Amino acid sequence: MASVKDFSVEEKLKALVRLQKIDCKLDEIQILKGELPIEVKDLEDEIEGLHARQVRVEEEINGIQDFIDQKKEGIKEAEGLIKKYEKQSENVKNNREFEAINKEIEMQTLEVKLCEKHIKDATEEIAEKAKQLEVAKKAVATKEHNLAGKKGELEKIIGETEKEEKHYHKEGGEARTHVDERLLHSYDRIRKNYRNGLAVVPVERDSCGGCFHAIPPQKQSEIKLRKKVMVCENCGRILVDADLNDSVDVK
Repeated sequence: MASVKDFSVEEKLKALVRLQKIDCKLDEIQILKGELPIEVKDLEDEIEGLHARQVRVEEEINGIQDFIDQKKEGIKEAEGLIKKYEKQSENVKNNREFEAINKEIEMQTLEVKLCEKHIKDATEEIAEKAKQLEVAKKAVATKEHNLAGKKGELEKIIGETEKEEKHYHKEGGEARTHVDERLLHSYDRIRKNYRNGLAVVPVERDSCGGCFHAIPPQKQSEIKLRKKVMVCENCGRILVDADLNDSVDVK
């Protein structure tokens, strides 16, 4: 296969025109896909975030439930001690022992009330967390439904255009082998600078096919000679003559 240096300027320009037309076809496919790839990715990220939030809330509920179980156990222990002290109070020998036992009973009674308050507050917190969890689950279900629809649309478009897209990528790669690296770099840079992706344009009606800036007759003559790469002084796009542009057909 010939190296890039072996190709004439005219052949390189033809390759650039071909590459431009191929890239325009690929751009059309991307326009057909529209914002769907971005929307799908955004929905996937949102769902992942909602799942993480759901797991976090479930872990918090489990933690609160463990706390409630501990307090219930604390109530059992306190009530057991109260019974124990009440039984001991039946066999006290003096007022000092009686007062000490009563003090212990009061402390354990307060412990029961405190545990009951903690349980009440924690139960209310679980109810609030359960509401948050339900909201998160509904949000996930809604987002997953939307995602399925968007994915279905995107997969349909991909299915219809995949063969065509592969073909153009292959053709584009072949066209690039006919152009030197420096010129390709300029081509790619110019494409990125313009929303329509046009880096190579024909001269039409004595004007640049990209920005419609007037091209002097002398420069048009040089462009038609195809001896060197010419660019528009106004927009920087690579200029080719209309005949060369029309001679390149991409299917």
